[in-house]
Amino acid sequence: MIRFKKIIKTCLLVYSGFLFSFQTSSFKSQQLKNSRVKTAYEKHWTGLKTLLDSKKIDNNGFELYLRVFKLEGLIEVWAKNKNEKKYLLLKSFPICAKSGELGPKRKQGDGQVPEGFYEIAAFQPQSNYHLALKVGYPNKSDRLKATSTDPGGDIMIHGNCVTIGCIPIQDEPIEELYILCVEAKNKGSNIYTDIYPFKFNEKNQELLSNSKNELKLFWNTLKPAYDYFETTKSLSKINTDSQGNYSIKTD
Repeated sequence: MIRFKKIIKTCLLVYSGFLFSFQTSSFKSQQLKNSRVKTAYEKHWTGLKTLLDSKKIDNNGFELYLRVFKLEGLIEVWAKNKNEKKYLLLKSFPICAKSGELGPKRKQGDGQVPEGFYEIAAFQPQSNYHLALKVGYPNKSDRLKATSTDPGGDIMIHGNCVTIGCIPIQDEPIEELYILCVEAKNKGSNIYTDIYPFKFNEKNQELLSNSKNELKLFWNTLKPAYDYFETTKSLSKINTDSQGNYSIKTD
């Protein structure tokens, strides 16, 4: 499913000295040349295949979707078979350290974790924080709404337990998440990664209602996609207007 109207298809992605092709079946084999990735597979892949089987998800061709909740300190990992529409919750990982406050990232150096709709843009098997998955920040909305000429970047989901604007989940969890993402990417799937300030449920309604007007307006552009997924367990298409505001389009 294409979530944004315009997606630049890049055959080759260079990141931190590593050249990986997202368009070929050799992506996994290239990743396995790194000892950390190979060790992660040896430790976790058998158990993850058993988990996928228990959900009736084909481990040879599944799609992955991540939801990050800043307030709850949680990453939800959802998966589905390619020929199906509905995702199933596979695992949840606790975020072990936080940076900034609720609200989007708007400039370099603000220490904020972004909020919005993204994809996993790169894999870093030799990260200083064990393993890392690069979130595709800034997106079109972030660039349009930035309060500085430099909106920042290099937002990672990674191991260890330190952060300035990133999303750390310690080493064992990142090994599991990383190889699940390798498997999905190896079959040509985009890994959509939505980052929310909190779950837009009844418990958090007061947070939304009592927020500053600008923040409330922004969060109310995130909420429809959250609500749609909660209801259907399917992804909506995300549109971004000329002001950087999100809206959704459903089938």
